[in-house]
Amino acid sequence: MDALLVSNVVLWLVVVALGLVVLALTRQIGVLHERVAPAGALTLSGGVKPGESVPPMSLPTLSGGNIDLESFAARKRGLLIFFLSPTCPVCKSLLPVVTRIAKEERQWLDLLFASDGATKAEHEAYVADRNLESFPYVVSQQLGMALQVSKLPYAALVDESGVLVAKGLVNTREHIESLFEAKRLGVANINEFMNTKTRDASAREASEVKA
Repeated sequence: MDALLVSNVVLWLVVVALGLVVLALTRQIGVLHERVAPAGALTLSGGVKPGESVPPMSLPTLSGGNIDLESFAARKRGLLIFFLSPTCPVCKSLLPVVTRIAKEERQWLDLLFASDGATKAEHEAYVADRNLESFPYVVSQQLGMALQVSKLPYAALVDESGVLVAKGLVNTREHIESLFEAKRLGVANINEFMNTKTRDASAREASEVKA
């Protein structure tokens, strides 16, 4: 009888200890969740900065004619500019993501593909092969220089008033979605925002330890 009582006590002690361990792990998971945030698009220096208006420009489209960037703001439409190249394998892998986002956000957003270099025939073959005919496609060095695009794939999100929200090198779906998260949060760079949150969380932990 005494042995059974002792074993029950030991068992309950083990259960309580395990409960405390689970609570401790849960707290640490919460801290890690704050610290390990989705990586945002890598913003390169130079060119139009977030918070600045994209300069008006008329860009030649692959299908003929021109497209005026200011026309989107005039119609109160946002614009996602995706810079790509027919020879960029990462660009190809991200096209389904980009077009899906354009369809999901079509109530306020338009999608514009932009490229530079290569021949017109190569661009036309690329558009046909990737089923991009329903989206405007421009070949313009001017646009790339305005946003200082030096690496691909690159994306820029412009709001309904023609102001650049965020831009950067986008190698993953998370990078592209970070541009929209920056718009939602009202910040220019999601990485800087998350770094600030991490510093704040560390400061809170330090204060709790001192207390």
